[in-house]
Amino acid sequence: MWFVVFLHPKAGDFFSFVFAVVSVALPAHMNSRTRPGAQKDYIKLVNFIMKKIIVLVLIVSIKLSALADEGMWFLMHLKRLNERDMQKMGLQLTAEEIYSINHSSIKDAIVQFGGGCTAEIVSGQGLVLTNHHCGYGAIAELSTPENDYLTNGFWAATKQQELKPDELSVRFFVRMDDVTQRILGVVGDTMSEAEREKAINREIAKIDQENNEGGKYTVSVRSFYEGNEYYYFVYQDYTDVRLVGTPPNSIGKFGGDTDNWEWPRHTGDFSLFRVYADKDGNPAPYSADNVPLQPKHHLTVSLNGYTDHDFAMILGYPGRTNRWMPSGGVDQNVNYAYPAWVEASKVGMDQMKKYMNSDPKVRLDYASKYSQVANYWKNRQGMIDALTQHQTASIKAAEEARFDKWAQKRRNRERYGSVMGDINDYYKETDLKARHDNYLIGLLRSSTFAALPYSLGNALAYYAAQNEAKRQEVAQQITGNLDGTYDNLYLPLERDVLAALLNLYAEKATEGGIPPYIDSLYQHHNRDLSGYIDSAFESSLFASRDRVDAFLASPDTLALQSDPLYHLSTALLTRYRQNSPEQQELQGRFQRAFRLYVEGTRKRNPKKKYYPDANSTLRLTYGKINPLPPDPRNDASANYFTTLKGTIAKYQPGDEEFDLPERLRELYAARDYGRYADSEGNLPVNFLTDNDITGGNSGSPVLNGKGELIGIAFDGNIEAMAGDVIFDKELQRTISVDIRYVLFIIDKFAGAGHIVDEMTLAD
Repeated sequence: MWFVVFLHPKAGDFFSFVFAVVSVALPAHMNSRTRPGAQKDYIKLVNFIMKKIIVLVLIVSIKLSALADEGMWFLMHLKRLNERDMQKMGLQLTAEEIYSINHSSIKDAIVQFGGGCTAEIVSGQGLVLTNHHCGYGAIAELSTPENDYLTNGFWAATKQQELKPDELSVRFFVRMDDVTQRILGVVGDTMSEAEREKAINREIAKIDQENNEGGKYTVSVRSFYEGNEYYYFVYQDYTDVRLVGTPPNSIGKFGGDTDNWEWPRHTGDFSLFRVYADKDGNPAPYSADNVPLQPKHHLTVSLNGYTDHDFAMILGYPGRTNRWMPSGGVDQNVNYAYPAWVEASKVGMDQMKKYMNSDPKVRLDYASKYSQVANYWKNRQGMIDALTQHQTASIKAAEEARFDKWAQKRRNRERYGSVMGDINDYYKETDLKARHDNYLIGLLRSSTFAALPYSLGNALAYYAAQNEAKRQEVAQQITGNLDGTYDNLYLPLERDVLAALLNLYAEKATEGGIPPYIDSLYQHHNRDLSGYIDSAFESSLFASRDRVDAFLASPDTLALQSDPLYHLSTALLTRYRQNSPEQQELQGRFQRAFRLYVEGTRKRNPKKKYYPDANSTLRLTYGKINPLPPDPRNDASANYFTTLKGTIAKYQPGDEEFDLPERLRELYAARDYGRYADSEGNLPVNFLTDNDITGGNSGSPVLNGKGELIGIAFDGNIEAMAGDVIFDKELQRTISVDIRYVLFIIDKFAGAGHIVDEMTLAD
């Protein structure tokens, strides 16, 4: 009699699997006395089945090999959790060579760049490589209409020509340690959330004092797994960081908003900076006497490229994921928060763009702000689409139902029984607030004058209340903070941005409770505040630096108190910071319930390998070079990389997003790629891995199994846009710029081969 045994292919090797199936396929009673021909029939049948099994196993193997590798891992846990798995996939290093406290290691070459991106040290002279879009703000700041580095690019021929932005820093990671038991030892279940926070903050202050070595280091104690674990991180910050080189926008931002989050991609998204230190290698403010930093470690650059399913790992500072987010949070984002974010962003962008298109200086002055708003505008719309398409809320709700069933068991009920109810109640109560908050945040994000009059006005009020002696001290602080604030503001743009977004906020956010002052203004002016904003700018002391200086010379408290922009900004910021006792209580119940949900989930499945959500701490993710399904838009030989041929195919003369420099087109026509071509004679531009990254990983190094640099991560694919909330093992991809394209642009396009000569190349 036939019966079937199903074995998971991972339960043993392939031959064991096949042998097991064949063994059960032959009836136990078959022997030499079986009727003539019966054995032949059985053998034919078994052969047929085995062929099907082999095909099935191959399909399963291919499918499994195509799955992306989930996880953003702590470096201190690599030895215990990841080293063996990584080495099986192709890593040729040990965990100690990646993260060591006592010796130089790869982690010493990875820096947080500008507080929101990642970068890597690629020479023994402190040369830093990151994304073009990460350096965008600094490049824009250094640009003028006469020296437009965003449009034309910049390459320092000597170190003396390198340019210093006003404020730019890099942060080196020194070490980390687990302080979970210490932190949780000062809290108890009977504490309120506010009491718990105070106790934790007191302990954090002690840990800071014990590890900062008198201010030499920055110490950060961070919560993980929603308050179930705590680790401290020690950093060293360098603030003298100078621009070395950047390609023009037509390379560094090729494809613009149209190609953002899309594949195939052809963007040379990189820029170069250098870290300077004092003569002893210590952090120091900018000085002509500073020297290039000699780092503990710098990355070797590979020209050997990669092939399909080669090992790849990324180290960086991913900003924020919410993989533990409950289904109610997903629903809230999709239906309330993100639509408001998208709409407010688009309104602000439209107002900025009409002025940027007509004035080169305005375009430069607002380039960074516009780029940031545009990036997240497309991201949030992609999140809405992806979370809806993948039914993420339903998937999470099913898991929560299983948790609740476990929680209601007698042994678990006292601690976990109310968890899901409290979580779901929180989201129901805050849906309208989430919509309101995102319209308000969109206003504050795009409009300078939504927030500036409040912060500056409070400083001026404090100044006016002081005696003459104290005023001089306060005035110096105010003027110091104001330096540069008004230099790059264009009032016609600012008026229109504020008016358009204020109208949107007053119209769409009412259910969440807009400030009565704003609502009254909106109704009184026939639901259009454009004229009111124009007149407010005409009379406000905040409309120009000259008027602020006049106030400092002759303080007029009554004029400040009656200032229309000050009133408006105060109403907005007061509402933004509003946190009623009822909201605090609701938030406290949610925080406790969420913490217990994560605690209980890990308790239910103790054998599962967990990683914490991203929170701008250094992580490692590993995976493979991994193609997406064939795409006719990509003319490369396989859909895991693109070439300069595809870049040229997108070329549209005069187009803001798809124009290309003549020099690049000439190099392509001559196929003059030097040593940077691949084995087929093509110049690779971008490539795909299945690494698990998110915002903050921009600029992260992509390393091969030897720890050599093969590319720079700069984007994800829109098909997996839900990745911050739920990881898509089939579609998740990281888009990176090939290091060979980076070197080609520096060397062949820009003629800055001296920069490449600094690097250590592995041929």
